[in-house]
Amino acid sequence: MMATLLRTPAGRRADALVERVADNPVLGLANGAEPGTIQRPQLAPEPQPEEPSRALALSDMIAVQAGPGEALIRLAYRIGVPGHALAAPFRRPPPLRVLATVESPNRGDRAAGTALRAGHFLIHGARLPIANLDFAPAARHAPGIERALHSFSWLSDLAASAPRADCIVVAERITTQWLHANRAPGKGPAWEVEHAGLRLVAWLVHAPLVLAGHDKTLKSRLLSAIAETAAWLDKKAPRAGAGFGQVAGWAGIVAAGLLLPHGKPRRLFGEAGLVKALGDMVGEDGGVLSRCPAAQLDAIRLLTDLLACYEAVDVSPPPALDVMRELLVPPLLALRHGDGALGSWQGQGAIPADRVAAVIEASGIRTRPLTNTANWGYHRIRAGDTLLQFDTAPPPRSRHARVGCASTLAFELSDGPARIIVNCGGAALAGGQVPARIGQGLRATAAFSTLVLDNANSTAVLLHGQLGKGVETVAVERRMVAGRGREATRIEAAHDGYAARFGLTHQRILTLSGDGTELAGEDILIPSAKNGKRGKIAFALRFHLGRGVEVQLSGDKRGASLLLPDGRLWQFRLRGDRAGAGAITLAAEDSLWVDGDGRPHATEQLVIEGLALRSGGQFSWLLRKTG
Repeated sequence: MMATLLRTPAGRRADALVERVADNPVLGLANGAEPGTIQRPQLAPEPQPEEPSRALALSDMIAVQAGPGEALIRLAYRIGVPGHALAAPFRRPPPLRVLATVESPNRGDRAAGTALRAGHFLIHGARLPIANLDFAPAARHAPGIERALHSFSWLSDLAASAPRADCIVVAERITTQWLHANRAPGKGPAWEVEHAGLRLVAWLVHAPLVLAGHDKTLKSRLLSAIAETAAWLDKKAPRAGAGFGQVAGWAGIVAAGLLLPHGKPRRLFGEAGLVKALGDMVGEDGGVLSRCPAAQLDAIRLLTDLLACYEAVDVSPPPALDVMRELLVPPLLALRHGDGALGSWQGQGAIPADRVAAVIEASGIRTRPLTNTANWGYHRIRAGDTLLQFDTAPPPRSRHARVGCASTLAFELSDGPARIIVNCGGAALAGGQVPARIGQGLRATAAFSTLVLDNANSTAVLLHGQLGKGVETVAVERRMVAGRGREATRIEAAHDGYAARFGLTHQRILTLSGDGTELAGEDILIPSAKNGKRGKIAFALRFHLGRGVEVQLSGDKRGASLLLPDGRLWQFRLRGDRAGAGAITLAAEDSLWVDGDGRPHATEQLVIEGLALRSGGQFSWLLRKTG
C-alpha cells in the first residue's frame, strides 16, 4: 500500500491532507447516522515534508566544475566585463563569425518544411502565406503561432524537407522579413526570453541555412542580430521567471558562448545559470513543473541541440546536462498511449507518435516509461493491451503554467492503438484550425473526463493560460487488490477544489483488472465539514470518447456499447448510485477532440447527470471489454 500527498508542483507544503473515507469503502452509515447522510472521514496524520528551495536542486547534485580562475571569469562577466576582454585582454575583438557547423540529431517536420518551400507556414493545421505575415512587434497572432514564428523553430522543418541548397532561398527570404520588422531588441512577442533563446539556438544550429547564401548584406545583418540577441539575453535571462522560458534563455547564452569567438566567459556564465534554471523547472521524478507533455518534449529537444553544439566545438558539457536529459525521458514515455502518441494534458493535443519517437531517438536515451510519476502527478497503469493515465495532482502554479487546465482527477484509457476515453485537449493550439474563442473552453474541467459540480471548474481558469484558486492538495493511494485471476491495481485520489465553494471533496477510485478487461470507477462526494450543507447541487460525470468510437445507449439508459474503430467492443454500465436526490441520467452528447497537429474532430461523450445532496453522494460505473 502506498499513500501520497501531492502538493502544488512548486514544492509548497500542503496545509492538510484531503480527507478520505475511513470507516467503509462503500460509505456505509455509521451508527446513529441519518439515512442519506455521508459521514465525514477521519483526518489522516499530516506528513511534514521538507520544503525544497526549488523543484530539483540539480546544481547541488552535480555542480558546474570550475577552478578559481574560471570562477573569477564567470564573476567578471556577470558584472559586465566584455567577454573578449576576459578571453584575450591584449587583442582586438575578432570578427564576428560562427565557429563550427552543428550536426544536430533532431529532425523537423518534413510536411511543414515542404509547405514553407511552397510559400506558406503550416502551424497547428493552419496555412499562413509567408508574403502576408507581419513579424512586427505590434502584430498579434495566437500564442502558439507567435512562438513558431519568432522562435525560428521552422528552420528545422525546412532543413528536413529537402537538400540544403534547395532551402537556402526560403530561409533567407523569411529571415530578411523578420529582421526588417525587428531591427533591434525591444518589446513584443519576439522578445520574450523563451522566444529569443530558442531563436538564438536555432540561428546557431542552422547557421548553414541562413548564413551560407549569396546575400552578403543578410549575413552581416544576421551576425549583428545574433550578437545583439546574445547580449540582450545576458541581461534578461537571469531575471526571467522559472520555467522553460528561462531555460531557453540560458541555453541561447550557452550556445552563443560555444559558437561565437572568445565565448568562454559567456559559456561559463551561461552554464551556471542553465543548470540552476533546469533545477527550477523540473521535479524530483523528471517531470516539468508545467505538467505539460509538450514542454517535456521541448526540453529534451533543446538539450539535444545544445549538446550537439558542445560536440561541434569539442568541448565537454557539464555532466548535469546529460543527467537532466536522462531524467526527462522516462516521464514523457509514461504519457504515451498504445498508438505511441501522447495523452491530451495541460492544453496539448495528442502529439503524434512519429514526432515523439523522433525526439526520443535523437536524445539517444533508451529507457522504460516511469510507472509512478507521483511528483509529476500522472499515474500510469498497463494491463494487457489496456493503458490508463490518471491525473492525480493539482494543476501547475501560474508561474509554471503554459496553458493551465483544470483537469485534476481526469483520466484517459486506451486499448491497443484505439483510444476509448480521452480529454478534449488542444487549448494551446487555439488560433490555428481551432478557433481562438474555443481555446478557453478547452481548459475547463468540463473538457476533461472527470466530475464537474454546478458546471464550475475545479480550479479557476483565467486569461493568458493562467490559473486561479481551486485545487490545493490531492491525496493519493495506490495498491494492488485481489481480482479475478490476476491482481488488480487500485488508485484512490481526492481533491479539495470544490471544498471552499460547495463544501464537498471529490474522491475518485479507479480499479483496473490484471488482464485489462475491466475498469471499475467510483466517484464520491464527501462533505468537507463536520456538518454538511443542506440542499442539492447539480453534478456531471463526463467521459469524452476517442475519435471514431461509435456509441449505442442501452434501452434502460443506464449503459452504452462502445465500438472502437478496430472492431473491439467495450460496454459502459452505470451501477448503483447513492446520490440521495433522485434518479440520475446517462446520455450521449457531442464533444470535440483535438489531435496533435491542431485539427479538431467531432466526437461524442457519455454524460452522467443529476442532483446530489450537499451532504454527499456516490456514483459507481464500470467499463468492460466484451469483444
